Amino acid sequence: MILVTGACGFIGYHVAQRLLKDGHAVVGVDCMTDYYDPDLKEARLKLLTPSPRFTFSRINLSDQAAVARLFAAHRPEYVIHLAAQAGVRYSITNPHSYIECNIAAFLHVLEGCRQFKARHLVYASSSSVYGLNAALPFSAHASVDHPVSLYGATKKANELMAHSYSHLYGVPTTGLRFFTVYGPWGRPDMAYFLFTRAILSGKSIDVYNDGKMKRDFTYIDDVVEGVARVMRSPALPDPAWRGSAPDSASSSAPYRLYNVGNNTSVELATFIGIIENCLGKKAAIRMLPAQPGDVRETAADITDLARAVGFEPKTPLEAGIRHFVDWYREYYGA
Repeated sequence: MILVTGACGFIGYHVAQRLLKDGHAVVGVDCMTDYYDPDLKEARLKLLTPSPRFTFSRINLSDQAAVARLFAAHRPEYVIHLAAQAGVRYSITNPHSYIECNIAAFLHVLEGCRQFKARHLVYASSSSVYGLNAALPFSAHASVDHPVSLYGATKKANELMAHSYSHLYGVPTTGLRFFTVYGPWGRPDMAYFLFTRAILSGKSIDVYNDGKMKRDFTYIDDVVEGVARVMRSPALPDPAWRGSAPDSASSSAPYRLYNVGNNTSVELATFIGIIENCLGKKAAIRMLPAQPGDVRETAADITDLARAVGFEPKTPLEAGIRHFVDWYREYYGA
């Protein structure tokens, strides 16, 4: 049995669907916060519940007792932890939510994995951990000690917490640093979602840092494929690891870190142009200065993930945006 936290979120929903399709029994967990429209989360849940192999628990992972009961009741073999308080900018104005949802909740999940001897914990980290690191493409072996948002800091903290449990208790843990995930059923606070909505409504779109931004956009199906492959390959101790020259991406404990990206960095202007082409409508653009917490460019080095599990992103940006736009038009009747 596989426990998927954040099962009604964007990535969690798609991962749960994939696992059910593969024939697994899945327990989904979500507390359905109102960070964005809960109706979208409820709609995702309705697509999961018809499966007889899907069980849903509506609990908050920051509730220690509730998480303990969850693990005791289901004793999952595998745990895919995707629940989190997302959003770089939101973390600047609502910092306490990130400690509760990203730190305390993760501790409770780690404790559940330890007590009930989960075979593998796969958890969502983020490209946001790279912060001020300017060496591109970003490597999981590089130092990530200079976050520029509390969100990024909590994701780095998750990686450190996971390592301590891998070292102390032998819990196999793998952290996946996701790079700008997009696609159908996406989060309404993401740029591609906001751009699509504004363009169709005839409103202007806000483009920060005067448009001088580049991102490694990763289509949801490629992300899900990476998660599924990693889950089946529990982290092992690295026999070559040495404390005298420590590698950030591995350990003498059963611990790994991987980037999950498209291996291509795309200029924001190109990205907007693709959305315009798919919508058949030009955007009215309002250029604005950079916001606190923003980084100018992200690019993922996915060599390690390709070598470890054969990961290879297959969805061109044009095709991925087309899939999203088609879904958006259908879901919202636009």
